[in-house]
Amino acid sequence: MGCRRLNETHPAAAANPRRGPLPVLSLLSLILILPAAAAAVSPTSLLGLRTSSDPKVPRKPTRAISKACARSRLPGLCVDSLLDFPGSLSANERDLVHISFNLTLHHLNEALYSSSHLSSLHMDLPLRSAYDACLELLDDSVHALTRSFHSLAPPSSDSRPHPLASSSDDVITWLSAALTNQDTCTDGFSQLSGNVKDQMTDKLHDLSELVSNCLALFSGSVRNDFSGVPIQNKRRLMNAAEKEDDSGNFPGWMSRRERRLLTLPVGVLQADIVVSKDGNGTVKTIAEAIKKAPEFSTRKTIIYVMAGRYEEKNLKVGRKKTNLMFVGDGKGKTVISGGKSIFDNVTTFHTASFAVSGAGIILRDMTFVNWAGPARHQAVALRVSADHAVVYRCNVIGYQDTLYVHSNRQFFRECDIYGTVDFIFGNAAVVFQNCSIYARKAMELQKNTITAQNRKDPNQNTGISIHACRILGTPDLASSSTTTNPTYLGRPWKLYSRVVYMQSYIGGHVHPRGWLEWNATFALDTLYYGEYMNYGPGGAVGQRVTWPGYRVITSRVEATQFTVAQFIYGSSWLPSTGVAFLGGLNL
Repeated sequence: MGCRRLNETHPAAAANPRRGPLPVLSLLSLILILPAAAAAVSPTSLLGLRTSSDPKVPRKPTRAISKACARSRLPGLCVDSLLDFPGSLSANERDLVHISFNLTLHHLNEALYSSSHLSSLHMDLPLRSAYDACLELLDDSVHALTRSFHSLAPPSSDSRPHPLASSSDDVITWLSAALTNQDTCTDGFSQLSGNVKDQMTDKLHDLSELVSNCLALFSGSVRNDFSGVPIQNKRRLMNAAEKEDDSGNFPGWMSRRERRLLTLPVGVLQADIVVSKDGNGTVKTIAEAIKKAPEFSTRKTIIYVMAGRYEEKNLKVGRKKTNLMFVGDGKGKTVISGGKSIFDNVTTFHTASFAVSGAGIILRDMTFVNWAGPARHQAVALRVSADHAVVYRCNVIGYQDTLYVHSNRQFFRECDIYGTVDFIFGNAAVVFQNCSIYARKAMELQKNTITAQNRKDPNQNTGISIHACRILGTPDLASSSTTTNPTYLGRPWKLYSRVVYMQSYIGGHVHPRGWLEWNATFALDTLYYGEYMNYGPGGAVGQRVTWPGYRVITSRVEATQFTVAQFIYGSSWLPSTGVAFLGGLNL
């Protein structure tokens, strides 16, 4: 993770990458997006035109502005930014949501464009890594805001839906991801200094706050949550999701083709691209396969990666590579390996052996490993930033920061995950189901923490739900003293950290307190940590922490909010993947 943590010591020179050419930014896309966004708010709205310079325009907010901004966490900035935008004084609350999106998109585009001009400046490796990551994250945020904005746009005269039109769940997810992106960007620079950092800090000024205001205004206009339950997804009655077919493996309403795709043996799968190190496939490397895959595809492209150990640099499925399915020959047979850590002068974001951002990704029957070892601290094996991501029957193996569930909606089923410190971390809305989660032997006197969830804003629909899983220790951990290597269920990386364990087996290696402080009293009254009907020698809750934000969940209604059907299901995306899942709670 970025700046942070007990149990961690950074190398003298923080984090970074190699110098190299930056991705070329599409100025045409900026030119096209901004006028379109402005026109969607009102015919007279011109981005960048500020009414505050006109002395005749009163600065007193209207009732609609005051009411809308009262929902935000930063009402002062909310009022000022809206007053600075033309048309706001005559806008109703719904129009103000549009305006908020419009002005935030403008600021993000402006920050991306101006930041790109710094690429030619001299930067050492840690600074270059933070800068490159920030540009990628800014670009992803522009995309998320653009999709969100278009979903709010009024229908055109021909009454056809916009191709990017989406549900309110989608919009909250994309805004939550954009806010996470800005947080990750800022964290990357936290321990650095110099002119480039100062310029980036200036260019990123108020971006997180503006996105937070967008999220507050929008979620406040659509949300209808259970009273007293800190969950940001709307209720859905998903009884059908709990009905399974005769095989007991898949929901009954899943199409035959979708079920078949995930159950077909590798040998009969119709792969579009075959990766084989010995030259018997379409390509020899995974990097070639990613390059060969189509961009923005609506059809699932199947990439079969034959057995072997693949250690390639900078393996990343970018945002434009959508709807890819990587299929291996099984756990431990098809292995994607890497050894980067923050000791290589890169940010945690850039240590991943494999990283995915393209929506609709499926990873099946593979192993992802980072072999850097515990002494090299943050070293990610798999980073997932993709929306509607599914990881099925995979191993994810590392030590500190093994699995980075960075953002958007994700589902892990029948996976084995190994690590030590904060080894499942990030700010996705993610459910782990029927997985085995192994704590490993850490360095001497180091505490194991399974989760470090970094929800920063109470309006984000994010969190980690661990449902019907097994919380275990590896044999080497079992042979060590629990006093020298205690294991905890998690600790709060950010203020509104949210994690639940439900109906899972918890081994005796887990400390009776269950949870660990991040730093003294930080976040203890704002986090949401819950346990529901867990069992096993470590599942007893009698000696658990007594923090205001911790709760033993006794209400089935409350627990149901963190199931697949209600926490990440939205828009029926998961059934179409063909991955088996339990929609609700076990009986």
